[in-house]
Amino acid sequence: MSAEPILRAEGLEKYYPIRKGVTRRRVGAVKAVDGVSFELFPGETLGVVGESGCGKSTLGRLLVQLEPPTAGKVWFEGRDMFSLSSDKLRRARRDIQIIFQDPYTSLNPRMTVGDIIGEPLEIHPDVVPRGDRRRRVQELLDLVGLNPEHINRYPHQFSGGQRPRIGIARGLAVNPKVIVCDEPVSALDVSVQAQVVNLLQDLQRELGLAYVFIAHDLSVVRHISDRVAVMYLGTIVELGDEHEIYENPTHPYTQALLSAVPVPDPAARETKQPILLTGDVPSPADPPAGCRFHTRCPLVKAHPEFLERCSTEVPALALHPDGVGEHLSACHFARRLVEA
Repeated sequence: MSAEPILRAEGLEKYYPIRKGVTRRRVGAVKAVDGVSFELFPGETLGVVGESGCGKSTLGRLLVQLEPPTAGKVWFEGRDMFSLSSDKLRRARRDIQIIFQDPYTSLNPRMTVGDIIGEPLEIHPDVVPRGDRRRRVQELLDLVGLNPEHINRYPHQFSGGQRPRIGIARGLAVNPKVIVCDEPVSALDVSVQAQVVNLLQDLQRELGLAYVFIAHDLSVVRHISDRVAVMYLGTIVELGDEHEIYENPTHPYTQALLSAVPVPDPAARETKQPILLTGDVPSPADPPAGCRFHTRCPLVKAHPEFLERCSTEVPALALHPDGVGEHLSACHFARRLVEA
């Protein structure tokens, strides 16, 4: 990987106001994303995992500026994306695209597949000459494993396993350098998931793409990712190399997530002890003070003396002493996890 990141987020925040009364007075805010920072390098896949509602999809939409941030910065190839004029932002969006979570709602049922994939070429007319656009769309269909002769078909004429490929082809139309994949396989059967993930990996090797791969399936994320970021209540609680995160998790939330992954081997399943989290996930409109995970943390429950610090002091996402390489963990007592 290059020494310089192609995409960098710093202190990203997205708060949705809560309003009440006739005057729509603001009484609070839902903190969907709250202080997220990370780097993405050329040709790399950064997996983003966490429970539903932790802010993964909102983060993805912020990266491509489908939603304005409350605070924070995103740099793409050294350019501050949030300070660009409308014209410069339109040109910059050629280089960073998104594949949406639900192919049923992200594909216009009134448009043919050729029109859907070719629409980015209409928005960015300098990518491909008008006379060559049909040929380019057919090349993209073939690239993602669809029949180029089906260019005039509508989305409903494709199977559930084929529709995500249409979204991938649309994302590739303008030759981007980064693609944000927002749970592209979450609604698919396991066998079809493997096909789509393998397709994304093949395209990455062939085209040199970088991915931000958002998912809640830890097995899929491990298969495709180089590094993994674990999110909880709008923040990143652990970030590191894929092998480090899965083999040496240091944050108690990451440990709980991995303990819930099904194990196919019956003998290993008998020896595996799942970590059960008690209590409900706190509301992002009123997150706990200090460490946001402390209300459900099994480490705090096992060591009550940790509660005072964990409930008052926000842990920094910092290098973990027991980790290898750039293994970051947002836990005051992450070193103690190995000993506990």
